[in-house]
Amino acid sequence: MNSARSKIIKRKIRHRRVRSKITGTGERPRLAVFRSNKHIYAQLIDDQNQKTLAQSDDLSLAPKKGKAHGKKTDLSKNVGLALGQIILEKGFNKIVFDRGGYKYHGRVKALAEGLKEAGIKF
Repeated sequence: MNSARSKIIKRKIRHRRVRSKITGTGERPRLAVFRSNKHIYAQLIDDQNQKTLAQSDDLSLAPKKGKAHGKKTDLSKNVGLALGQIILEKGFNKIVFDRGGYKYHGRVKALAEGLKEAGIKF
């Protein structure tokens, strides 16, 4: 087994462990984060009703050519700010943050800081 594959497996194990302890409700939905090598995605999920309430990614913030400019960390923070505005418009101010098995570091932390700057509490 190569090291890249074992990293993915370890992340999925961590994610399963985290997800066993947290769930999103109608009053306090779960914000799930997925980080690929090039992009970052975040979505707000109500686990009780199995509905996605809002979503954002760096591709939706990009100019029309489909390429986002800047550092990935800066783009992640912008995704957090944009999603924070959408979440506030939907009437939520408290969420449960699901880091998806990733360390709370780098792009995941930047997205969380963008959400906090927008006024979201978790």
